[in-house]
Amino acid sequence: MSIDPSAHIDSVHLTIPDLGKSIAFYQDRIGLRLQRHDDTTAAFGAGGPELLVLHASSSAQRVHGTTGLYHFAILVPSRPDLARALRHLAQTHTVMQGFADHLVSEAIYLADPDGNGIEIYRDRARADWPIKNGAVQMASDPLDLEGLLADAGATEAGSEKIDWDGLPDGTTMGHVHLHVARIPETERFYVEGLGLDLMARFGATASFLSAGGYHHHVGANTWAGVDAPPPPPGALGLKHVVIRVSSTEAVRAVAASLERAGFAFEMDDERVRVADPAGNRFQVTTGNDR
Repeated sequence: MSIDPSAHIDSVHLTIPDLGKSIAFYQDRIGLRLQRHDDTTAAFGAGGPELLVLHASSSAQRVHGTTGLYHFAILVPSRPDLARALRHLAQTHTVMQGFADHLVSEAIYLADPDGNGIEIYRDRARADWPIKNGAVQMASDPLDLEGLLADAGATEAGSEKIDWDGLPDGTTMGHVHLHVARIPETERFYVEGLGLDLMARFGATASFLSAGGYHHHVGANTWAGVDAPPPPPGALGLKHVVIRVSSTEAVRAVAASLERAGFAFEMDDERVRVADPAGNRFQVTTGNDR
């Protein structure tokens, strides 16, 4: 069974130690908008649904060599939007970790103050994605930074320069990339359990999976080590990922698929809660139960 083709990453939830420090970073450097905030939680978006939710725990500590978050990826609507984000990061002296042209997309990489990996990217038009033997081709080629920055003053209509004012309306959570313990078990969970399609492999160490023909909604790699253990409960990093589908029937179809494939899960109302074999936790929902 394939998952609802409209399924997509709705939001990413992180455990962090210092809410004030993280709020300042995600507002001032990344350009997300604070949508709700209490003593232990802060939720951010970009003019639409919540994209990132931070859960504060003063005891949260980073544990290395485990499964969990490699990065979450914020998708901006256009190349000029990516260019303006790059220019702002440079002007605020934000440390960036890398840049890549993935053939299907262009990306900037960095990390938050706690080391959680972040990608900010824009997609090329699907008609321009390279296809070989029916499979989407991706690479990690050098990014044309000079050409990208030349677009920093452009708009979709080619009008006058507009200053950067945070991430624009239409920004979404494009994908997540996770550390896992083993690729074969991971692929079986995401394909036979959740119902994603396998889109590409990077040798024997990484796989990319999606719904609806997207290049990837989930990336999985063993770069933290084959058989890496899950982090202990309450560790700094990924808490869970929310996948949104279009209907209650689509949520129930995921539950049925997980049951057929032999994966344990919990379900209540319009939400399925499940962990992949590496302990990375997901919730599948229509979003109507918030």
